[in-house]
Amino acid sequence: MPSDQTLLIKNIGQLVTCEPGVYGSSDPGAPALGVITGASVLIAGGKVEWAGPSADLGAEGAATVPAGCPVLDAAGMVALPGLVDCHTHTVFFGTREREYEMRMRGVPYMEIARQGGGIVSTVSSLRSASLDELVEASLPRLDSMLRQGTTTVEIKSGYGLDLENELKQLEAIKRVGEAGPVDVVPTFLGAHEFPPEYRSDRRGYVDLVINEMLPAVAERGLAEFCDVFCEEGVFTADESREILLAAKGRGLEPKIHADEFVDSGGAAVAGQVGAVSAEHLYAASREGLEAMKEAGTVAVLLPGVSIGLGKCEFADARGMVDMGLDVAIGTDFNPGSSMTNSLPLMTSLACSYMRLTPEEAILGITLRAAQALRREDRVGSIRPGKWGNVVLFDIPDFRYIPYHFGGDLVKTVVKDGAVAWNR
Repeated sequence: MPSDQTLLIKNIGQLVTCEPGVYGSSDPGAPALGVITGASVLIAGGKVEWAGPSADLGAEGAATVPAGCPVLDAAGMVALPGLVDCHTHTVFFGTREREYEMRMRGVPYMEIARQGGGIVSTVSSLRSASLDELVEASLPRLDSMLRQGTTTVEIKSGYGLDLENELKQLEAIKRVGEAGPVDVVPTFLGAHEFPPEYRSDRRGYVDLVINEMLPAVAERGLAEFCDVFCEEGVFTADESREILLAAKGRGLEPKIHADEFVDSGGAAVAGQVGAVSAEHLYAASREGLEAMKEAGTVAVLLPGVSIGLGKCEFADARGMVDMGLDVAIGTDFNPGSSMTNSLPLMTSLACSYMRLTPEEAILGITLRAAQALRREDRVGSIRPGKWGNVVLFDIPDFRYIPYHFGGDLVKTVVKDGAVAWNR
């Protein structure tokens, strides 16, 4: 949350505001990014007070810099809003590199799951860990995210798969959010998989999620959203719809893992329940995507999963943007299918393999990602009143972010008006 911080960031080469309606754009090739060249940003009380051309500082109608205000010289670097990772599973215990080797040897992901690997493997590891061990293992991951420019992250549960351990994981998510350098948005994903003890009793587990887990999560205020993995072999469209409608009745907004491997009807369910976002969408039907568009559901695409699974297929981001869907990009940081926490790297994949433009990819990890978390009034762009989260990239142009894939491009991260990390 914003705190009592005051800071002037000056000499910004390109300020990518993601607010063209407020500032216009000096870059005709990126009208949606609201680019200001030769810019400054004044942050007061942890929130943006003013942003604009440096030449306007002190002019009538512009900001007056208070005496003694700390100054950060950007030295011509590119500034973006703090990045928003809108789909992760960052709080987990144990890793699965041996499964990665199996996939590279040709064993399919679903076959690994049938052999006791996959999500169930991480469930076993998490159940064996204490709350303190889970928090201790997860905090360094948020530090690493911050160094990549991420200042807001959604973290899902879903590795407990019983009441006790789902609550433990959500409590760990709460604690890392309170202790860590990144703002955390919690999502309940009890319907991530069927645990081994319920493999022959699907109805029993759906009832457990609806009648025991959801009330406990809502009563304790441990989550803002409820997610379901709607996929062949996991939760059906009917089961997903039932769980998400029950979650809405408990005050949790719906999200959905939809149509990752086959068209399971998840995108259509997203539209039917008015989901905030639908995520993955590799195999989503046109009808399902149209239902999402009608409902205002954000499409969250996760190109890191294709790399992690050794696949050549990616979601049709180009087609989704062209049909008018808002498209966000996340890492899906998790120990099984996408062991990465770099949003800049995701922009490279989104451009090279999903045919987004650099402008669209940058929007995908800022404003569109904020929309997928109902945070667009606070983060995802730079304008007065929003949280003072600014990332300085030591690059000549914002297009360099997807262009230089895998590079250490972030120089400084300002969070709530204070320098949170500096290379």
